[in-house]
Amino acid sequence: MMGIHPCHIDANFEQQLKQVEDWLGQRRFAAIGEIGMDLYRDDTFQAQQAAALAIQLSWAQQYQLPVVMHCRVSIKETLTILEKHQDGQLRGVFHCFSGNLQDAERIIDLGFYLGIGGIVTFKNAGLDSVVARIGLDHLVLETDAPYLAPSPYRGQRNEPAYLLHIAEKNS
Repeated sequence: MMGIHPCHIDANFEQQLKQVEDWLGQRRFAAIGEIGMDLYRDDTFQAQQAAALAIQLSWAQQYQLPVVMHCRVSIKETLTILEKHQDGQLRGVFHCFSGNLQDAERIIDLGFYLGIGGIVTFKNAGLDSVVARIGLDHLVLETDAPYLAPSPYRGQRNEPAYLLHIAEKNS
């Protein structure tokens, strides 16, 4: 994939985007990503993250590539931007989905999949009840290794072998 993770967006994001654009013109990539917004620790560059997301979504359309969306503590903002740009061509996965049922339905209506990882196994996350109401055809199982290991490995280094715990929780 090629893209700028929102945690790396700063005041010089336009210069960073120029490098991404150059790479997109040089070779074929599987997707644009991981892109989006992250307001978890800091919202200083929220406007820049939104602008960078819009530009990268336009590249996904131009190059006809799927996107891998990152939206930590920013799902409403991210969906608003995506809805403005969705022209029927945009597709992809909302990586590490942890939203509610309404968020999931908006994402699915936009033609995207929900990336489900270890969070679904966390006791108080509530994601399991959301996933239970979503058809399996809208889900992609993922690890986010080395992060977010599922229970009973929570707090340890995540690995692909743990996907079985995520799948069992979703069945």
